[in-house]
Amino acid sequence: MTHDPHPPSGFRWRSPLGMALLGFLAIAGFFLIAEHRAHLLGVLPFVLVALCPLLHRFGHGGHRHSDKGDRP
Repeated sequence: MTHDPHPPSGFRWRSPLGMALLGFLAIAGFFLIAEHRAHLLGVLPFVLVALCPLLHRFGHGGHRHSDKGDRP
């Protein structure tokens, strides 16, 4: 059996510390959403309206139509 002198670096999510951190983040996320749901849902229509210009700009490509290959 060989021993690796350099263990892999980085954070391990399956370690006890990683599991505790995931549990804490899940609980914090739940309470954050539960307590601020009215604020988030109240802002949602304004966010959708604010996204319209961005979707129009990037979805249509800025209305720069290229006629390459369409003309004989």
